[in-house]
Amino acid sequence: MHKGFKVSLVIPAYNEEETVASVIQDFQTQEALDEIIIVDNNSKDRTAEIARRMGVRVITENKQGYGHALRTGMDCAGGDILILSEADGSFRSSDVNKFLAYIEDAGMVIGTRTTKQMVDQGARMTFIIRMANVLWAKILQMLWFFTNETRFTDVGCTYRALWKETHMKIRAGLRGVGPEFSPEMMAEGLRQQVKIVEIPVKYFQREGGESKHSVSYYHLVRTALKMLRTIIRKRLERPVPRAPA
Repeated sequence: MHKGFKVSLVIPAYNEEETVASVIQDFQTQEALDEIIIVDNNSKDRTAEIARRMGVRVITENKQGYGHALRTGMDCAGGDILILSEADGSFRSSDVNKFLAYIEDAGMVIGTRTTKQMVDQGARMTFIIRMANVLWAKILQMLWFFTNETRFTDVGCTYRALWKETHMKIRAGLRGVGPEFSPEMMAEGLRQQVKIVEIPVKYFQREGGESKHSVSYYHLVRTALKMLRTIIRKRLERPVPRAPA
């Protein structure tokens, strides 16, 4: 609980049996979290079994993809404030209170991994990846320059927080399936006049497994192009009306 508001942590997971227990254990140290939700996205290993054994809520999403898993997790979350993170150990629970401090004055708080001093030496954040994220973030920022006063330096950081009310406001405009879902959330928030704040977060080397989107330069380029297409598409689309409560 944070100042009378219930807080839910939503973590999508696909074949993360090597890391999910340590990640849950880390976030369980945060007293502000009222529930931890693991969204099992068709894992072939013991991810769901381990998460249940750790005493957290496990939801199954059969439609494959990061976007599907997160939408379902946020839909099912009971919190007033939703915090999104990863099951691979690349983020730490110590940043939770920072997100909660900033969400008091914003509709959405986005993490950034482009502050070099806060990136672990072994993390998958090379100069090229960092600069690509900065460039795409600046394109996103400039496309909404005259309607939203925002400053972005990272479109790919998946550690973020938003109000459940914000999720319901932007939900109808989200259809990304893969990593493009992250900049899509930001773009749809800007289209819906949501106040978005960016904060630096600690970023670490994965504790196990392998990234599905940065295993090679081919995958990196493919991901980058998907993100750019999504950003431009969102700027050209008309805002989707919010569904009635």
